[in-house]
Amino acid sequence: MVNYRVSLSFTGLSDSDLDEFAGNIVVSLTGNAAFPTPLVPLTALGAAQQTFHDALLAAAQGGVQLTAVKNEARTALEDLLRQEASYMQGMASDNLSTLLSSGFGIASTNRAQSPLPAPAIAGLDNGMTTQLILGIQPLVNARSFEVQIKNGGGWMPAGIFPYTRGIVLPGLTPGQVYSVQARAIGGSSGYSDWSDPISHMAM
Repeated sequence: MVNYRVSLSFTGLSDSDLDEFAGNIVVSLTGNAAFPTPLVPLTALGAAQQTFHDALLAAAQGGVQLTAVKNEARTALEDLLRQEASYMQGMASDNLSTLLSSGFGIASTNRAQSPLPAPAIAGLDNGMTTQLILGIQPLVNARSFEVQIKNGGGWMPAGIFPYTRGIVLPGLTPGQVYSVQARAIGGSSGYSDWSDPISHMAM
């Protein structure tokens, strides 16, 4: 039986990526029957994420004190995420799909990484106006996912994301149909092939 380890690589994310990662964890665990009583209550984790988010915006104005407050908020958020990751691993270390449903990534179980297969898109739906929300099926050895989008022309980069659910694609034109595809980053080959594209109309 394989025992999977929850990746703690989120500690190496940029401030903005960590903010989005933590928000995605809250979304993934809300109503998740596999993890009914998280070690860190979702209200506490959500509050810590919001505190970090607010501090991150404030620190963008500059200043040593605001940056220090942001760094302290980040440290507190990372500590809660580590506790939550430990709980997830204890609850479902032998069940990959359940573990991935928490929103956390999985550390590689192999010292020699293998090439990554092309990911599959789990869904593409409307978010707020001018936005599409993308979901990607997780891959064990993927560190992140690169997304590209097009609307009648060539493919345009849409960003690199360290999570697979709730990927926001903003700035779209309502009434236009957009095609989206993704590829995984990681493994021995560095990049997987691109996924099959999926299309949806922005509202």
